[in-house]
Amino acid sequence: MNITIWQTIVLALLQGVTELFPISSLGHTVLVPGLLGWGNMTTDTACGGESCFVPLITALHLGTSIALLLYFWRDWLQVGRTLVVTAKDWKSVRKGTPEWVSWLIIVGTIPAGLLGLLLEHTLKRVFASPLLAAAFLVLNGAVLFLGEAMRRRSAATFSALPPREREKQFRHLDSLSFKEALAVGAAQALALIPGFSRSGMTIVGGLSVRLTHEDAARFSFLLGTPVILAASVLEVPKLLHLPVSTLLMVLFGAVLSGIAAFVSTRFLLKYFETGRLDPFAYYCMGAGLIMLILFFTVLPGRA
Repeated sequence: MNITIWQTIVLALLQGVTELFPISSLGHTVLVPGLLGWGNMTTDTACGGESCFVPLITALHLGTSIALLLYFWRDWLQVGRTLVVTAKDWKSVRKGTPEWVSWLIIVGTIPAGLLGLLLEHTLKRVFASPLLAAAFLVLNGAVLFLGEAMRRRSAATFSALPPREREKQFRHLDSLSFKEALAVGAAQALALIPGFSRSGMTIVGGLSVRLTHEDAARFSFLLGTPVILAASVLEVPKLLHLPVSTLLMVLFGAVLSGIAAFVSTRFLLKYFETGRLDPFAYYCMGAGLIMLILFFTVLPGRA
């Protein structure tokens, strides 16, 4: 598998930024090679008769997951403590406590984890289709719009209240039930399809149960970390037989992706203190439609 330094930089930055921004990392890492004519990356079968593209992209995900672990290290340390202390008596855990949040994270990762294992080979075939990724990117934008519309409808019911009281009607993460965490985690499973954003779907899921934007984003990043890490552990070994020069290039990409993800996480958590999903929705719908037009007209051979 041949990959240049510029391809590595482009894909690593795409992965690190778009994994956290609600605009679909998988969608972009499928669309950009198609747009730039990097078809050899998806057709190369040097990884045990399979394309090396998915293991390569997953290796870049490894950098992202490590960055998230470092950023939220206190949360993950609490999850570890909670498992040790309450695993045999989890029913004694009460809402509003750090232990409760830890169990919400554990429960919320189940749907995407199971579906990822069941649909792995089917999704690999979908990964090679930029046309499908562009179409799903448009749908991703529509879902983001829907999430904000639900948020505005909820806010409208409290419009008569003073601003401070109005904001209190929205919930914080430690108030969720296990069923609600499971529902938000199920939304994350849509991101197994290139074009749908992992963070976007879980943030919308969080908004649907009236979480604040900030808590919905934080929960989204926490839920994504173990799923991304698990996928990396399964796929990265398929790259180990490649030349050392290629592996060093992949390692460089993973580090660069991690740095981009760390910066993106800090920015987005600050942004969602007051920001909304609308700008990302406009971007997804616009970019997806432009890509569809290009693939149908100017670049039909790359779709």
